[in-house]
Amino acid sequence: MSEARDVPNRELLDDVGHCFDDDPNVAMATMFRRPGLRVGGKIFAFLGNRGELIVKLPRDRAAQLVDAGTAEHVVMGKRTMREWVELPARADTASTLSLWKPLAKEAHHYVDTLRSFST
Repeated sequence: MSEARDVPNRELLDDVGHCFDDDPNVAMATMFRRPGLRVGGKIFAFLGNRGELIVKLPRDRAAQLVDAGTAEHVVMGKRTMREWVELPARADTASTLSLWKPLAKEAHHYVDTLRSFST
């Protein structure tokens, strides 16, 4: 079995995770045995099998990113997950993080808001 550090782009996810160092409700977690970030126990971002960042966003925002060619919807089996999009890594670390960090922050805010409504 591979170590969590052997996952493609794990170091980029760790860098994204540092954006939330001041939030005690954010922690590293796993989703489908892949490393990710959760807020209050709910996953908002994780790495896919190819090292892409997968985030949960409002349906309209996810569609915007897909329409712009920035992201693709996540498909599980035959089902398109309308609130989950995948963001491939770009050619270099800086441009990847400039895309991933703000969208991870949006995903955090969205999932944290959903969590707040359910309590």
